[in-house]
Amino acid sequence: MPTVLSKYLDSYISPANNQKLRDSATKIFDIYKTNRKSIGWSIWIIAIILLYGRGKSGASGDGGATSKKDKREARRTGTTTVEVKKQKVAVDHVFYERLRKLLKIVIPGYKSKEFWMLIVHSGFLVFRTILSVYVATLDGRIVSALVRKNSKEFLGGIILWMMVAIPATYTNSMLTYMQNKLAIQFRTRLTNYIHDQYLSDMTFYTIGNLDDRIKNADQCITVDTMKFCNSLSGLYSNLAKPVLDTFIYNFQLSRSVGGEALFGVSLMVHFSSVLLRALTPPFGKMVAEEQRLEGEFRFTHSRLIENAEEIALYAGHSVEKTILDRAYFALIKHINRIFRKHIFHGMLEDFIIKYLWGAMGLVLCSVPVFFTVPGTKKGDLGSRTEGFVTNRRLLLSSSDAFGRIMYSYKEITELAGYTARVSELLDVFDDVKARRFHKQLVASAKQPENAEILAGRGEVIESEIIQFDNVPIVSPSGEVLLRSLSFHVKPGMHLLIVGPNGCGKSSLFRILGGLWPVYGGTVHKPNSKDIFYIPQRPYLSLGTLRDQIIYPHTVQEMHARGYTDEKLQEILEIVQLNRIVEREGGWNKEREWKDALAGGDKQRIAMARLFYHSPRYAILDECTSAVSMDIERIMYTHATELNISLLTVSHRPSLWKYHNYILQYDGQGGCVFTKLDAERRLALQEQKQTLEQKLVEAPKLQKRLDELKSMLTERDSWNHSGTTTPHHQEGDIVPFSLS
Repeated sequence: MPTVLSKYLDSYISPANNQKLRDSATKIFDIYKTNRKSIGWSIWIIAIILLYGRGKSGASGDGGATSKKDKREARRTGTTTVEVKKQKVAVDHVFYERLRKLLKIVIPGYKSKEFWMLIVHSGFLVFRTILSVYVATLDGRIVSALVRKNSKEFLGGIILWMMVAIPATYTNSMLTYMQNKLAIQFRTRLTNYIHDQYLSDMTFYTIGNLDDRIKNADQCITVDTMKFCNSLSGLYSNLAKPVLDTFIYNFQLSRSVGGEALFGVSLMVHFSSVLLRALTPPFGKMVAEEQRLEGEFRFTHSRLIENAEEIALYAGHSVEKTILDRAYFALIKHINRIFRKHIFHGMLEDFIIKYLWGAMGLVLCSVPVFFTVPGTKKGDLGSRTEGFVTNRRLLLSSSDAFGRIMYSYKEITELAGYTARVSELLDVFDDVKARRFHKQLVASAKQPENAEILAGRGEVIESEIIQFDNVPIVSPSGEVLLRSLSFHVKPGMHLLIVGPNGCGKSSLFRILGGLWPVYGGTVHKPNSKDIFYIPQRPYLSLGTLRDQIIYPHTVQEMHARGYTDEKLQEILEIVQLNRIVEREGGWNKEREWKDALAGGDKQRIAMARLFYHSPRYAILDECTSAVSMDIERIMYTHATELNISLLTVSHRPSLWKYHNYILQYDGQGGCVFTKLDAERRLALQEQKQTLEQKLVEAPKLQKRLDELKSMLTERDSWNHSGTTTPHHQEGDIVPFSLS
């Protein structure tokens, strides 16, 4: 090293100061050589402290920096700071907190299967790195033997190379297998957790009807969850191994080229990586937006399939195509924007990682060739060749590892997008379970009297009867349909509910079923197992014909209640569907029943389901609109024979005789609850219809009366003027029309 310095000083420094500077440089180098180890450790400790401080401030500083921006945005839009943060997707402390919560779900503890799979996976990663270091050393020995023309050593190296290939290829295959297996395990654990949350406490209903934050829960549960788990398992492999490789390879390199040179190169790499990170577009936010647009496009197609019949009858295919095209082109426009961002970022990434770092690597490998590194021996051509090839192999592996770390940042930003989607879904689950909804309200909800109702909360008490005491009927959008409703239904009572459309008849049942919140008063209701609901369009599940009758029971629960297929056949005979089993191919036949059965058959299947369950109360919402009056009479008669108290919404006068109480809405925010005398009400209804008919004919009668008066007046005027009028004998018909 002093010789090299002397040549440098002789070339560029004047002869007068040459000796003085040479002596100073030699003295400094001697001091450095004496304290080389301490200086090296100090440099690395300072570097680690600086890197740790930067990483920590980056994680928390981003959040702090954005918090001021969030507050300004909150003041501008009128939303809360929390709501604004939920709209941001970035690799910051919010992302780490969300990821920590999700990791607790997918890896619940050290006793879980996922944890031990992760340990095994980590073992294969470490073993693969050890093999890589050995292969780098072996490569150098083989090339050295080739340069020195040592055939025996060369042949031995080739044999070792082929022997190492067996565990290396097995390790690579196991790494891929463990990564895929981890992704499946993560997805299974997370999907089970989501299903438990989604299919409890009516969350699957409230998230789509009472809250506006998640527009496409199916997309989040299926696609986003899968992509999150794949990204998480892939990120561990793509990040843990490169980090381990970087430390091990750099340690080996420091022994060959010196820690100082390696530190200098690492410092340049660090600054270039900071530059690359600063110029990296917000891919996480873009991925989250892409998934949202994918969900909307998929939801638009689902709507088309669900309402295909109505759209076809209206010939609305052109309008629907416009809607689909709009959703698709919004998605494609966003994807093209991402592609354009990738062009510049890919160029910058390749330039820095492949070419800039490659050039610095060649400089690093040249250190042992041109300089004497303290602690190493200067050898012959073969030794220098072996050292260069080994260092070059280690450097390429280290550069590749650090490059994968840099590439993984892009994967982290994508993971941040998937994490945001899944976390927001779980956050909304928690909110709706706690009855905290975010719904766009109608304009009338802001009126003081309505706002006071919306701010209140009622009480729900489990009881043997159904009773509403001063309960307001409020829709999810904040529309107050009825300010106060009071009625009761006891066993043996049958309540008929009538009123114009949109006045809150079905809304009453949604409150009774626990679907809508209670904004005031007190609701007494029995256990949900004692109330059975049949809508106008009954739900038919996936499964066998038997499953349609016993839904939501299973076959085991059916047998536990003492029911057999013969008893189910008896129920079908009551609703006059006794031939459906033979017609459809048996009880175990599986079909898409909502498409296979006609409207009347669906309603009779629903009534058979009611007779099977025999609840204490039954809510019948226009459930016989598609059957004849004979079948309707059989259904209601049998239901009363089973001592089922009926709450019916219907406009059919033929159903009045099966009810003894009536709840009538006037459509103006009022209602009346009273006893129902079916015979008297029918008589009044007939009288009402007669009077309405007479009122319709009244204008015609009045017009005819005016015509007669006019004709009589004209005849009297002829008589007074002496004009002879035509003589008509008795029995002649007077020529004028009565029409």
